[in-house]
Amino acid sequence: MRIAIASGKGGTGKTTVAVNLALALEDVQLLDCDVEEPNCNLFLGFELEPVEEVNCLVPEIDPDRCTLCRNCASFCKYNALVSLPKKILSFPSLCHGCGGCSLVCPAGAIEEKPEPIGVIKKAPCGSPLTFLCGTLNIGKAMATPVIRSLQNHIDESKPVIIDSPPGTACPVLEVMECADYCVLVTESTPFGFHDFLLALEAAKALNVPVGVVLNRDGLGDSRVEDFCRAEGIPVLLRIPDDRTIARLYSEGIPFVKEMPEWKKKFEHMFGTIKGLACKNTGVQ
Repeated sequence: MRIAIASGKGGTGKTTVAVNLALALEDVQLLDCDVEEPNCNLFLGFELEPVEEVNCLVPEIDPDRCTLCRNCASFCKYNALVSLPKKILSFPSLCHGCGGCSLVCPAGAIEEKPEPIGVIKKAPCGSPLTFLCGTLNIGKAMATPVIRSLQNHIDESKPVIIDSPPGTACPVLEVMECADYCVLVTESTPFGFHDFLLALEAAKALNVPVGVVLNRDGLGDSRVEDFCRAEGIPVLLRIPDDRTIARLYSEGIPFVKEMPEWKKKFEHMFGTIKGLACKNTGVQ
């Protein structure tokens, strides 16, 4: 089973929930798919080992063969190719690696060359948790191929906890789309409620069942809880605005390690998710 931990905006506690849930369970896999800002290992402290370089195929144009027909520039919807009167300009940082430009080139003037955009790393063998993370190279904009490469390392024999990128853009959809269940982490504040609704709409569009974790519970008001009750969305867990939890977070310590009572709460949440996911898929 794949559980995506997502949020409509950054800073709501998504990584905190993903790390503590993974540490509370046994024999699970944790993937940090927030490749633009992978933070899980700040709380885990593993000496990560590189396992794969992620490349994106970008076009390289042979000026001697190019006829300036402009088919490639017209095809590219990401403006990675621009037609000038005497040449075609290429912008690899905008390229999505679809390969369409080479297919529409009648002169065979375009060759696709791999360009490194990121790396996949994992915790050493024998670590107490199976953990992998993807990191997008600085200056690169294409997070989705790195996420896809990271997902290729999913071990289907055990539950998978996926720390999703924040927001509702393509990288988040890539994670939600592969998930059996999505946990939306939010706060009951006006901003939190607004961005929670955006993330909820994304999950609904992908037909992924959702539950909610209320972080810093006790702050703000009851608007998220009232909405969930009216819409039949389960509130899976409430993490209070607690000074001890805040201190442990600031020290980079997952709070299930110092507050064992929370291990049972995360285990209970996982059991609830399994039941809801099985109900949604019709599995008994």
